[in-house]
Amino acid sequence: MSDTSAPTGQRVVHRRYVPYSHAHYAGNLVDGAYSLGLFGDVATEMCIRTDGDEGLFASYSDVQFLAPVRAGDLLEITCTLVSRGTRSRVMEFEVLVVGRGAATPEAPGAARILQEPVRATTATGTVVVPPAPGR
Repeated sequence: MSDTSAPTGQRVVHRRYVPYSHAHYAGNLVDGAYSLGLFGDVATEMCIRTDGDEGLFASYSDVQFLAPVRAGDLLEITCTLVSRGTRSRVMEFEVLVVGRGAATPEAPGAARILQEPVRATTATGTVVVPPAPGR
């Protein structure tokens, strides 16, 4: 059930483990497009919740890559609705690294939860949804 009167400030949060198969660069780094794909996922859920439709990404007005994302990371991806137009929805996005692989030769599967999350990627984006019925 959608909430077409959803207030600004509404949030959607996903958690995702970054598999080693997504490593793209030396040091098990993941490309920046990985975070953008995750932003699309949380924006889709936001649009489903607020408008009963998946919506379509129209643009990013700001993307900041602040810290590396690596294979083995545990990420928290947040989407916050900041404004609503007739069909547009402006959202702010954030990727936090909340856990990180800590493999050693003695413990190849070791990982840990970080005491302080690392802010890895932020963005502001606009999504459009179909007109409401009757408009």
